[in-house]
Amino acid sequence: MQQMPDPADVLDRLESALGTTGAVVAGIAPTRWNDPTPCPEWDVRTLTNHLVGGLRIFTAQLTGADAGGAHEDDWLDGHPSAAYRDAADAVLAAWRAPGALARTLTISLGPVPAPLGAVIELTEVVVHGLDLAVATGRLDQIDQAQAEWLLALMEGMGFDAFRLPGVFGPAVPVPVTAPAHLRLLGFLGRALPAAEPLPA
Repeated sequence: MQQMPDPADVLDRLESALGTTGAVVAGIAPTRWNDPTPCPEWDVRTLTNHLVGGLRIFTAQLTGADAGGAHEDDWLDGHPSAAYRDAADAVLAAWRAPGALARTLTISLGPVPAPLGAVIELTEVVVHGLDLAVATGRLDQIDQAQAEWLLALMEGMGFDAFRLPGVFGPAVPVPVTAPAHLRLLGFLGRALPAAEPLPA
């Protein structure tokens, strides 16, 4: 397993990813909320709600406050883009607060040191942003550099330990010539979108 990345770098990348995914969420057309996503059994709205709930849970863990609900409660209140934006602002402020990286966070995987928690949250934001972009046809908003960096990190960290039921499934073979976002989604066991033919 490779050394953990610099936490300050991870937080900078998280800030960038929150912006990238936020732009995808803000651009989702009203007719697309019931569309399927690469996450089995989750439509676009359910996935967006899960993402916002995760941001709120991390904020609560970092600040010692009550999140105000469980992860899969309805966090969108009819305004998905605003709900995401508020949650993203709150979690970034919580990560940037003095002492945040010294905390131990209790998440669904159990207690984790905050630097590892930051990597996990970065993964959630980048990957679910890709899920939403693919599901809604917003491929032009994908940041391939984000996907490439995260894929290299996961491969180096021995990510197979996270292949648990309900988390990530077995890797799906993807050609090395495929775009970074498809290689990342395949690595995490996502069903590859039929609308994006893979290079030969």
